[in-house]
Amino acid sequence: MLTNLLIWILLGALAGWIASMITGRNAQMGALANIVVGIVGALIGGFLMNAIGAPGVSGFNLYSILVAIGGAVVLLFIVGMMRRA
Repeated sequence: MLTNLLIWILLGALAGWIASMITGRNAQMGALANIVVGIVGALIGGFLMNAIGAPGVSGFNLYSILVAIGGAVVLLFIVGMMRRA
């Protein structure tokens, strides 16, 4: 149980950090924000992948990291659009 939690935090931190660099928000976000964005991004990415018939996040592997990064980029894009409005 604790190991799974630590893996989700590590995956979230990595995905959130990479997504923040892709969207140009790295300077605005701290470590905790990267973790939250990455974990929520993994959930969004998993949902989107399941919607098109592909597997979502399946553990700590390259595919899951890419899905989480994609979801985190979508999340940061939506947050950016809402802040502009």
